[in-house]
Amino acid sequence: MKKLNDILLLGDERLYQVCPPVLPDELPLVSGWVEDLHHVMQEVRLKYNFGRAIAAPQLGIMKRLVYMNIDKPIVFINPEIQAASDELFELWDDCMSFPNLLVKVKRHKTITVNYLDENWQQQQWIMTDALSELMQHEHDHLNGILCTMRAIDSMSFKWRL
Repeated sequence: MKKLNDILLLGDERLYQVCPPVLPDELPLVSGWVEDLHHVMQEVRLKYNFGRAIAAPQLGIMKRLVYMNIDKPIVFINPEIQAASDELFELWDDCMSFPNLLVKVKRHKTITVNYLDENWQQQQWIMTDALSELMQHEHDHLNGILCTMRAIDSMSFKWRL
């Protein structure tokens, strides 16, 4: 079982890699990966008081997999953003890979995400506001992009107090 100390930290070269998709024959592995993601996210919540979602590459699982737990757990296998609104908004973003740093970024207000669920069934979700920015953050991880790379300007960094 993965633990809090297994989270890859800013600077780890694996965080900058584009992840390959989860393949159909890897579906039996997904439940174990999700268990690790859930466990580590719970540890982050206890230690840092944040954590709504985690992308598999943050634990060194180099696959296109996101685990989100807002009201209930949901698994996104091979998520793809199919559409994004022109309307943007700014926010202070945080990340488990650098938990004491906040980064001001711009995100799309609304996105449409296509993904496979844990039963390998095709799903689509239109996300707005907080869910939209959260999925954009996690989707970026799957593409080797960190929110530090999306900072609005050089004044868009601050320490979490």
